[in-house]
Amino acid sequence: MVVEILDLRKILVPMIILGLAIIFYLNLEDWNHLQFFYNNMLRIDHYSVAFSGLAIIISAFVFVLSVDFYKDDSRHISDYLAIMLFILCGAIVMFSYWNMAMLFLGIEILSISLYIMAGSKRFDVRSNEAGFKYFLMGSFASGFLLFGIALIYGATGSFHLANIATYVAGGNISPIFYVGMMMMMIAMLFKVAAVPFHFWSPDVYEGAPALVTALMSTLVKIAAFGAFYRLFYVCFLDTIGYTSLILAIVTASTIILGNLTALSQVNFKRLLAYSGISHAGYLLLGLIGMKGGTANAIFYYSSGYAIATIGAFAVAILVFKAMKNENIEAFNGLGKKNPLLAAALTMSMLSLAGIPPFAGFLGKYYIFSEAINNGQILLTLVAIINSIIGVYYYFKVILAMYTKIPDDTVISSNVSYNIVISICLILSLLIGIYPDVLMHLI
Repeated sequence: MVVEILDLRKILVPMIILGLAIIFYLNLEDWNHLQFFYNNMLRIDHYSVAFSGLAIIISAFVFVLSVDFYKDDSRHISDYLAIMLFILCGAIVMFSYWNMAMLFLGIEILSISLYIMAGSKRFDVRSNEAGFKYFLMGSFASGFLLFGIALIYGATGSFHLANIATYVAGGNISPIFYVGMMMMMIAMLFKVAAVPFHFWSPDVYEGAPALVTALMSTLVKIAAFGAFYRLFYVCFLDTIGYTSLILAIVTASTIILGNLTALSQVNFKRLLAYSGISHAGYLLLGLIGMKGGTANAIFYYSSGYAIATIGAFAVAILVFKAMKNENIEAFNGLGKKNPLLAAALTMSMLSLAGIPPFAGFLGKYYIFSEAINNGQILLTLVAIINSIIGVYYYFKVILAMYTKIPDDTVISSNVSYNIVISICLILSLLIGIYPDVLMHLI
């Protein structure tokens, strides 16, 4: 904001990237140092350091892409970037909270910033609709979350996760506690766009600016899962018997509906929205089997998914801008018009589909293995069958690029997009070939 006052907008993004690099280093410095802050309201451990590091990397990619994305709206770029930084702050709180009040603060910092960003194209009706829908639905979800926290406080007398875990381990659990837990679960399922709380996702993804959609489908979804896992693993692990059937039904429904509905999509952003819903189902599969401690598998899957999705959106934004069209037909003949961009998008789609040697393949393998080890054989079978179905809609985009006749529109790239696309593809291959780099961090 100071840079904006001094009218030095050109150094905004380099300054933010430098700041994120420093924060990333300071975050790594906390490795192997268990720490508590703000009267034990925040806990810094391997889990929070790993997920915070991933969040910082995703944000850095989005900020690099924002240089070109907002060049026609440079008057407001400092506002957009500041709000995106607030989204990152909220995400980091959601990875590190050790108190229910801090969880609520983290979600609200992230959500309120996101409501603004979803509707940030002020003269676009679809963007206004996206922001309004997300705000209304998100407000209801926040209400459920807050009511659930209040009931859990009423049953346990504490907001601290460790105290709530001690209460649950004692065995004499009040019915009010279970009602509060279910209300919190509903709120978290909304945040990760799981069935039946997924309705907002395709409309908001389609209406929001493409760069904001990229941020929502990666950073925001991973932050919600990071918070969801910590909440259930620390507080509600001993009550998993009461929620396992509900979570199993939600997981199966999310995987099936996400994949089957994606088959009929013609808009690329809606396709990735339903793809994101199906990926939420796969991550929920890891959540159900958390008795085995699936944090590493969830972190690896999240990393592979985020990298592939950012890579796909980096190519898609260039195509949308040139073609003035966000449907799959915009990619027709891209293999002839720009072979490098087409190859990059193909590799991202293959990773999302779970094809080796990309990270997406081992991500699914680790999630499915953990689920089988924890007795979720039928659910894993449903997930495997739907993964095979899911390959079809990813190949719709690939076939459009290589089999359809191109028009005369030139689709060119630039340095910032090339950097992000190259790094995403290299990382996807590296962690796909050397998974141990990420699989034993937490």
